[in-house]
Amino acid sequence: MAESISIDQVSKEYPGGSVALREVSLQVDPGNFVVLLGPSGSGKTTLLRCLAGIERVSSGQITIGRTLVASEQMHVPPDRRNLSMVFQDYALWPHLRVRDNVAFALRRKRLARPDARAATQAMLDRVGLGRLADRYPNELSGGEQQRVALARALVADTGLVLCDEPLSNLDADLRERMRVEISSLVREAGATAIYITHDQAEAFALADQVGVLQAGRLVQFGRPEQVYTEPATPFVARFTGLSGELAVRVRHDGTSNPDGSVEIESAGPDLLRPFRARSSEPRPSGSDAILMIRPTGVQLVGTHADEHHLAGTVADVAFRGRGYEHAIDIAGHGRLTGVFAPIRAERGETVGVRLDPAGCHLFAASQDASAGQHESAAAEVGPAIQPAVPA
Repeated sequence: MAESISIDQVSKEYPGGSVALREVSLQVDPGNFVVLLGPSGSGKTTLLRCLAGIERVSSGQITIGRTLVASEQMHVPPDRRNLSMVFQDYALWPHLRVRDNVAFALRRKRLARPDARAATQAMLDRVGLGRLADRYPNELSGGEQQRVALARALVADTGLVLCDEPLSNLDADLRERMRVEISSLVREAGATAIYITHDQAEAFALADQVGVLQAGRLVQFGRPEQVYTEPATPFVARFTGLSGELAVRVRHDGTSNPDGSVEIESAGPDLLRPFRARSSEPRPSGSDAILMIRPTGVQLVGTHADEHHLAGTVADVAFRGRGYEHAIDIAGHGRLTGVFAPIRAERGETVGVRLDPAGCHLFAASQDASAGQHESAAAEVGPAIQPAVPA
């Protein structure tokens, strides 16, 4: 039976004063697939380990189902939390055959040997490994080993499955195939799943709900499309994928516009033609702001005055099967990446760029994260806007 999860004001501090989690609160309904997303050091692994019982919380409470499993005063060990875990490095017993690795998870259920053997074989067949049951882990590929680890987690039929970046050691093609397998198998089992990753594409593809962590805090929690289309902070916008960003100034505050849109212009030289952007909050006229541009919010067009908001030079172009992605240098102010077009624009060509308000997010300059936080996000996903390379 799928378990609900309640994480209430959980903090984790290590000796020496290092704080890994800061008052994190999270409610997960039974049967939901939740992905925790964030860069290295954001606290996502620590939160998973606290949920599993591998780490003790410093303050706050964790409840699984109706059972309080962690607080400042008490700690239920992992083997009494009715959960299973899929590890990044598979964590298979090298001296046990595949069937015995999977059957190991059934020992606590004290099943009769024929029943345990039947359940193990059925689960191996389910993950496509029935014919490999008598092999040892070192005789399997990385994808096969990961499926053994998944079978071991699911055969125990717990109400909660925790996944610690299980696809990070696999190549791109295998990652995609295993992502589909994990999604379908966990949902078929009806378990609640908590899955951590630093890959935003993987998070959006898997999750019913996404939680974004930054420096130990949960900064946004919601459905994938909500996190993507309504990022709560500049950090969330950057970490979930930008084509680029521009410093702008608010021309009109938008209070008279029915849709709350704000008219903006370039903060410096006349780089951006006046453009109406949607803003989640009122922006005073004349105030400085940051326009964050999703790849979905930018389109390659001609350079006629009525067609484009920006003009630039094609720095690079890559064929992506369905069309071409371009990197566009914008008048020495930076580079927009991932600019899609069905036809190819050649390197060195001057092009126009049209912006779509639905894919552009406006934040006050004062909301911007510190330089150190920028570096943390950039280390994981690359710079959102790259400096133009001199010719």
